[in-house]
Amino acid sequence: MELKKNPKADLNRNSSLYFVIGLTVVLFATWRMLEYKTYDTNEEFAQILEVQDDMDEEVPITEMIRTTPPPPPPAAPDVIEIVEDVEEVEETIIESTESSQDTYIEDAIVSVDDVDVGEDEEDIVVPFAIIEKVPIFPGCEPCKTEQERKECFNKKVQEHIRANFNYPKTALEMKISGRVFVQFEINTKGQVAGIRKRGPDRLLEIEAERIIASLPEMKPAMQRGRTARIAYSVPINFMIK
Repeated sequence: MELKKNPKADLNRNSSLYFVIGLTVVLFATWRMLEYKTYDTNEEFAQILEVQDDMDEEVPITEMIRTTPPPPPPAAPDVIEIVEDVEEVEETIIESTESSQDTYIEDAIVSVDDVDVGEDEEDIVVPFAIIEKVPIFPGCEPCKTEQERKECFNKKVQEHIRANFNYPKTALEMKISGRVFVQFEINTKGQVAGIRKRGPDRLLEIEAERIIASLPEMKPAMQRGRTARIAYSVPINFMIK
């Protein structure tokens, strides 16, 4: 006798459907577990807020300083004595110094002879080229004209520079050369003053100032009948051969 299977008793039927349903349930449960969040309850906050601070603050003890009240002002005397003034006070009358349109002012006539006009001497420096009488350098006394005195003055200054010239040793070692322009004044006493110099190096400027400062005392220049200050400039060449 041949056995026949009942199609309703087949265990493999709908197995794929059951597998999909089970996989879906497992994935859903896993997702819910990952998304699950927990929060603090209100009871925990209430317990934290109910904690009391047992620290007692110590209040410092202060002492009140009592000062004595000031003494009362002196009382007025019971009897006030009235003293009469016996001296007469003279009133001082102050006259007004304001003028009006009705006030007449007399014209003061001043004579020209009564005015004292004083002449102020101007302390100016006159250039050497326009001075009336140039300073007389020692040795230029025999010169008669002003032109001869100017030429003699220039010649003596150049001779003095050549005679007192001394090249600075440091500048010579460093091979420093150039021209120093020196400008100076001869005051009303015939002495050199106000030396100003400008050159390529300070060593050369110091030597040029030393040479000019050693100029001898001269007879001062004259301008309008009185002594005057003059300005003079000269270049000094420092050359290495």
